[in-house]
Amino acid sequence: MKPQAVTDALLRKWPLPDPDSMEGKEERGCVLVVGGSTRIPGAAVLAATAALRAGAGKLQVATSRPVAMQVAIALPEAKVSGVLADSKGEITTLGRDVASDVERAEAVLVGPGMLATPATRRVAVGILRRAKAVVLDAGALEAALQRTGAAVRVVTPHFGEMAGLLGIDASDVAAEPEAIAYDFATKHGATVVLKSARTVIANPSGEVWVHARGSAGLGTSGSGDVLAGLICGLMAQGVPADQASVWGVALHGRAGEILSREVGTTGFLAREIAQRVPGIRDALHRA
Repeated sequence: MKPQAVTDALLRKWPLPDPDSMEGKEERGCVLVVGGSTRIPGAAVLAATAALRAGAGKLQVATSRPVAMQVAIALPEAKVSGVLADSKGEITTLGRDVASDVERAEAVLVGPGMLATPATRRVAVGILRRAKAVVLDAGALEAALQRTGAAVRVVTPHFGEMAGLLGIDASDVAAEPEAIAYDFATKHGATVVLKSARTVIANPSGEVWVHARGSAGLGTSGSGDVLAGLICGLMAQGVPADQASVWGVALHGRAGEILSREVGTTGFLAREIAQRVPGIRDALHRA
C-alpha cells in the first residue's frame, strides 16, 4: 500500500465526464438524499444542494414528514417526500413510493441529519439491498458493516465515527489512518473517505489516496453533509466510487481554500462551500 497524493495533476489525469457531452438532466443522473430530522433538517438540504452543484441532473429528497414542507421550500429544485418518523422526528421507514425512488436513482445518499438508531440502520440496509450506488454518512454508517445487496458503496466517517465502527479509540485511528482506511475498504467492500484535515480515501482494491489541502474553516457544522452530497452527485453521473470520492474531497478542499481567502480562515458557512464547486470543476477540466 503506497498512498497517492491528491494533486491537481492527478485530477487532470483522471478527469470527470465532460459536462458538454451530457446534453440533459437525464444523462447527468438522479440523486436521492435520504436524511434530515426535526432537529437537523438542514443536513439534508446541504447535502442535496451539493449534489446538484456537483453536476447531478435530478434531485429527490426523502425526509422526516414533519419537516418535509420546509425542506421542499428550501429546495425548489427537488422532489421532496415526507416519510414516517418517530416521536423524536427521526425517519423510521421509507414507504413503497420512496423505495421505488431508491431503485430508480443512479445514486442514493443516506444518513445526513439522522441519528445512529436501529431504525436508521434498517432503513440504510434496505437501501443497500435496492440501490445501484449508495453513500453512507453520519447516522447510516453502521450499515456498512453488513455485506448486503449489490450496491456500490462509499462510507464517509471522521476519525471518531470510524473508531465507533471498529470499537477502538479515535487516537488509534489517528495513529494510522491509511492502514485503517485500507483495512476497512478491503474487508467491507466499500470505498472509504476517512475525513480529517488530512483525508484518506481507500477503495476495495486496496488503492489509497491522501488529500492534505483545504482550510481550517472546513471544520464547521454541515461541512461533512456537503462533502457527502458532492460525492453522491458525482456518482449519479456515472463516476466510479473511488474517483467520485477523490474528486469530491478535492473539490470540497479547494472550495475551502477559496472561501478562506474571500471570507477568512474560519467563519464561512457550510452552505457557501458548494457554491464554489462548479467553477473549480470547470477550471480543472479546462486546464
